[in-house]
Amino acid sequence: MNGQQRSNISKGLEVDIVLKADQRTGKLTRGVVKDILTKSSFHPHGIKVRLEDGSVGRVQHIIST
Repeated sequence: MNGQQRSNISKGLEVDIVLKADQRTGKLTRGVVKDILTKSSFHPHGIKVRLEDGSVGRVQHIIST
């Protein structure tokens, strides 16, 4: 699943995100969702989340449901 639909993402999911600093390279960071920061139901670049380690980025892939 991709991370463009807010309804696909919930707290506790393991996801791959792209950090703002890594947008040019596309380097992914894996972690567990702590907070969902995007309020809209859809975002073309991915829903913005905060991981449990404090990293903030847009969801590219959902690893576990």
